[in-house]
Amino acid sequence: MSDRPDPSHNDPALRRIRSFVLREGRMTPAQQRAFDTHWAQYGVPYRGAAHDFDADFGRQAPRVLEIGFGNGEALAWASEHDRARDFIGVEVHGPGVGRVMNALAARDAKNVRLYRHDAVEVLQHEIAPGRLAEVRIWFPDPWHKKRHHKRRLIQPEFVALLASRMSANGLLHLATDWQPYAEHMLDVMEAAPHWRNEIGPGQYAGKPDWRIETHFERRGLRLGHGVRDLLYRTL
Repeated sequence: MSDRPDPSHNDPALRRIRSFVLREGRMTPAQQRAFDTHWAQYGVPYRGAAHDFDADFGRQAPRVLEIGFGNGEALAWASEHDRARDFIGVEVHGPGVGRVMNALAARDAKNVRLYRHDAVEVLQHEIAPGRLAEVRIWFPDPWHKKRHHKRRLIQPEFVALLASRMSANGLLHLATDWQPYAEHMLDVMEAAPHWRNEIGPGQYAGKPDWRIETHFERRGLRLGHGVRDLLYRTL
């Protein structure tokens, strides 16, 4: 259990973070069928209280949280290739949730649960302190325009909340293909009191083997964007 401060209930800045805008298209029939058929197996309805993941997974194992998993290809791959750990995915866009549920059901995956909800509220209310071994936030919306920078997910208040939910020596893995956001992430994390850079102060990491190249990343690379990874451990 973490002994870091829990900022989840008394920080108004957290309540203001809204790093997404729902502009999703219509779900395909297959994605809608996934909700009808597979949500009972993989979905976690948001209730605003600490969730018993031990009961869901039927075991106690290290837990990995992926925030904003998009179409879920990385989440599905990780869960298949790292079966000793359990994976919790959070995504607000329905089509991506439907797509990954179909992929998980095709191989009868047992170690994944999904939220279709705001990640800040999930962290605040559904995940108890000290329970996460790793958090992955890969290619979040960079909010390019200066007036929108306040919407960026990686902010001091948010990474303090993350720290309170991590187990000892927990890993935070960030990745982005937008250089100004990479610099913003580095600035925020280097100043965060409960985190240390695993590579060294002020350093980006090389691409770890466990982060597969996704469709979104390939698109960024085609546009000439360099990808930056950041790895931080809780103190």
